[in-house]
Amino acid sequence: MEDVSGIDEAELSRLVGAFYNRVRTDPELGPIFNEAINDWPHHLEKLTDFWSSVMLGTGRYKGRPVPAHLKHKDAITTEMFERWLALWQQTTNELLPAEAAAALQSRAARIAESLQLAMFFHLPTEQGTNRSALRG
Repeated sequence: MEDVSGIDEAELSRLVGAFYNRVRTDPELGPIFNEAINDWPHHLEKLTDFWSSVMLGTGRYKGRPVPAHLKHKDAITTEMFERWLALWQQTTNELLPAEAAAALQSRAARIAESLQLAMFFHLPTEQGTNRSALRG
């Protein structure tokens, strides 16, 4: 959890709404998100819960972001993560105090990196490797 002044539940809700309005209309990201999400109000609540848990330690988010994103792996590219982060940076810079914007940007970059590793990185397997030994 980040200790960030200038951010509260109301700010997170406003940020999530403004950010995903941009995502939904973005030429690169909009088609992917609009195809994947059927109930935007519910999804925005879930994302607000996510950011509240991440930044404020509320524990409201109970989802599993990696499996949720893996369902759309074939439609997502690493460049889309870069675009998502650019829109996130733009929105946080516009709506939040500098310290809060920087903290949210840093956390978003780490989350994006984790999701990309889960989606696109695979260790090479060697023939004859005892995979159970690798699990420790």
